[in-house]
Amino acid sequence: MENSFGQNKRAKIKKKVFQILTHAVLILCSISMLIPFLWMISSSLKDVQELYAIPPYWIPKHVAWENYVYMFEQAPWFVYFGNTIFITVFTILGQLITCSMAAYAFARLNFKGKNILFIIYLGTMMIPFQAVMIPQFKIIKYMGLIDTKSSLVAVGIFNAFGTFLLRQFFLTIPKELEEAAKIDGCSYPRIFWEVILKNSKPALMTLIIFTFMNTWNDFLRPLIFINSEEKWTLAMGLAQFQGTYVSQWNQMMAGALISMLPILLVYIFAQKYFVQGIVMSGIKG
Repeated sequence: MENSFGQNKRAKIKKKVFQILTHAVLILCSISMLIPFLWMISSSLKDVQELYAIPPYWIPKHVAWENYVYMFEQAPWFVYFGNTIFITVFTILGQLITCSMAAYAFARLNFKGKNILFIIYLGTMMIPFQAVMIPQFKIIKYMGLIDTKSSLVAVGIFNAFGTFLLRQFFLTIPKELEEAAKIDGCSYPRIFWEVILKNSKPALMTLIIFTFMNTWNDFLRPLIFINSEEKWTLAMGLAQFQGTYVSQWNQMMAGALISMLPILLVYIFAQKYFVQGIVMSGIKG
């Protein structure tokens, strides 16, 4: 009896020590990930002398709010924001439509070659954008969409990862709900809307967050398809502060901080749906 009590006590101590070590490692990892973000905030509030001071210091002696003022004076940032919001919103809407319809077909409908077609579709995720950017450019040029915001929407509304994510979530929805809807006389479009989509809010929100982050931060596609400055995105606007020989890092950090705020706000308010969508999407294969 005493040996059993001693073993249980040692097991509890080991478990407690393991939990403490695990939390300590996670805290250190979190701090290491926050360091670049905190340094970006610090750099955005420094003048040139403090920015290149050796040894460097975190808290600026003189808070240079003029970096933010200078940034808005040197470039039409509200125009960049408007362009980025337009492209992001319509890309999200396009992906919600195309990915959800494709995911529903792969998850619920039966047709010849479905699994092979799905594997081929997923295989496109392994192709880097650098390998397809020239064919995409030629297609967009043939469509007459070069130097338009619609070109970025057109190449962004199809996403294999979004289809995979929603398909995995759709497989977790009980088929009994769909069968009951069929008995009540519902058509496939109505089943798709009433049963599938209305029970997939976490997965849809997860797709929205991923699409928002990827589209908001995209730089290479706008650089290829957009020529006019009045159609630039935030990422292209930030790049103009980096020159060949001299880079205005304090202004760049100020602009980067402002451009990151929408992403942080979206993630904070949608974090619950994001975590739930990721967890539920991995239940079935």
